[in-house]
Formats: sequence, structure tokens, C-alpha cells
Amino acid sequence: MKRALLGILVLLTSVNCGELHTTGSSSSYLIIQRLQGAPGNDEDTFTGDLSSDVITIVGDTPTVFSDLGRVSFLLGLKDSGSPGLPTISTPNNAITVTRYRVRYIRADGRNTPGVDVPYPFDGAFTVTVQSPIEAVFTLVRVQAKSEAPLAALATTFTTISTLAEVTFYGHDQTGREVTVVGNIGVHFSNWGDDR
Repeated sequence: MKRALLGILVLLTSVNCGELHTTGSSSSYLIIQRLQGAPGNDEDTFTGDLSSDVITIVGDTPTVFSDLGRVSFLLGLKDSGSPGLPTISTPNNAITVTRYRVRYIRADGRNTPGVDVPYPFDGAFTVTVQSPIEAVFTLVRVQAKSEAPLAALATTFTTISTLAEVTFYGHDQTGREVTVVGNIGVHFSNWGDDR
């Protein structure tokens, strides 16, 4: 009985561990090493949790900025080879990311786009990953800050905390599709501005 349970446990463990590497038909996969955000009025300050200002005072003028995301990609191979004889990637293994989708989620389950959270959106994006690489993209569109529910935050002291789920879509150089998902906290409010 103990051997049967141990055998089942080993089988389940091996199935779960290998699932990431066997999903899809590509011989390679993407790894998100880091996902960060920067406010539109300070594009050099990337952090792991974004405070998105719905309206920023520049001089005396209320201004709206989109916010940026920055992703660090690594390339992984499904067949890593054996100890002492690792598999070496070829140009066919390189993955070209062509677009992304951002969807906002609240922990309290109130996730109606345009009511509780900003609308999800797709963005164009082109980067080819063969070695470690970073790329910048739009994480919060400027339009979102002029629509519900974010527009109302400009005149209140309310904060909407979300998880931004970012899905990157691409393909290897033989045309096989690849996706990877990353998450970052995004907190929307009318944050105080230095004048």
C-alpha cells in the first residue's frame, strides 16, 4: 500500500513539474524574470508595485500621463539536455513577442470593466528573445484615466488597488505559438504632486 501511494505521488509530482515545459508545441518557452511599472510623469522610476496617478499637476496645469511597464524576458528550452551536455539554443528557438494584453483584477472580486476596474486592452509589441532582454510597454493607457472608474478618482481621496495581469503573445521562429503571463500591483489614486 505504501509503495502504491509513493508511486502515485511520484507520478503526480512529475506531471505537475513538467506541465510548464510541455504546454504548447514550441521547443522553447518564455520566462518573465521581472515585471515592473513606472508612473508616466517619472519614466525612469521603475518599481515592483505601481502607484498610478490619475491626474498630475505640471506647473499649474492638470495633466494625464500613461504609465509604463518594463519586462525582463529569458528564453528557456523544453529539452535542457543532460548533465555535462546541455542543449544549446538555435535561431529557431528564439521567440518573437508580437503583442500583449493587460487585464485588471481586484482582490474583492469586483471586476466589471468600466465600473470597478479599467477596461482591458491589447497593445502592439515586438521584441525577439534569444538571450536575456528588457522591453518597455504601456501598462496603463492614458484613455483609462479619462474613463470610469478612474476619472472619478481625480476629485476624491479614493484608491483602487488592482492586480494587472499581463499576457505576452508570440511565436518561435518556426511559427509555433508561445504565451507567458506576469502580474504586477497597480494602485490608482489622485496621488499628491510636488509643485
